[in-house]
Amino acid sequence: MLPLYVDNLQLLRERAQELEALLESCVLCPRACGVNRLRGEIGYCKAPAELVVSSIGPHFGEEPPLVGWRGSGTIFLTHCNLRCVFCQNYQISHLGHGDEVDVEGMGGFMLWLQERGCHNINLVTPTHYVPQILSALYLAAQKGLRLPVVYNCGGYESLSVIRKLKGLIDIYMPDIKFFDPDASSRYLHAPDYPDIVREVVREMHSQVGELVIEEGLAVRGILVRHLVMPGWTKDSKAIMDFLAKEISKDTYVNIMFQYRPLHQAYRFPEIHRRPTRQEYEEVCRYAMAQGLRRGFYELE
Repeated sequence: MLPLYVDNLQLLRERAQELEALLESCVLCPRACGVNRLRGEIGYCKAPAELVVSSIGPHFGEEPPLVGWRGSGTIFLTHCNLRCVFCQNYQISHLGHGDEVDVEGMGGFMLWLQERGCHNINLVTPTHYVPQILSALYLAAQKGLRLPVVYNCGGYESLSVIRKLKGLIDIYMPDIKFFDPDASSRYLHAPDYPDIVREVVREMHSQVGELVIEEGLAVRGILVRHLVMPGWTKDSKAIMDFLAKEISKDTYVNIMFQYRPLHQAYRFPEIHRRPTRQEYEEVCRYAMAQGLRRGFYELE
């Protein structure tokens, strides 16, 4: 199965140009800061107009259908439009550790990952760099890039921007964090997150459907992540209900048990601990009871 963008190069170029215009008054995400990034103004995400990349390379810590046997070709992009108080990658997302890269360089990174034998191009936190990424993808595709593209995001996306990605992104991988508006406001500074992520996931699913796996490798579809948080199992269950009842029982879900109280989590006593094994298994068993049996659950 060829990546979607291969047959849509003209659309890819047009979308890159359309979205680049949004940088003059940035509304690439729901924050809609309106800053002119092309003139050096900085919004909530702290991202400049140039791409900033923290690291690239084969990654073997992702989901099995992405990792395969040669790794997922990850490109960790610096800065973030969510900036969660408990961020597990705060050095990248909050502190901005990384190097500026132009569009040509980004395209070169994609081709290098293909040459290394990686199974996909995994864009980690791409939301605030979508125009630059599409321009780089266009250049790389003209030079022979044929790997599926993974849009690995926090789910806080502009619905209109995601709609413009139809026919260009092969695998959407949103990390659904909270459905509770109080939790979203307290930990994400985004009380509208629950409503937005619901609509965004619906749109992603409508574009690419359930995850298609060929010979053990993901080639197209949606893969949902959810990090179990201490004390928030009820909210986790609400997310599982949504996926099972409003998306599809065939949704591939990775319920994660890797939360640690990092960054500013110490300021919030209720999440300043690891989730218990009991909390994690409670969410996993609930998901399975709702019919969500495709995924990666660490059950004993």
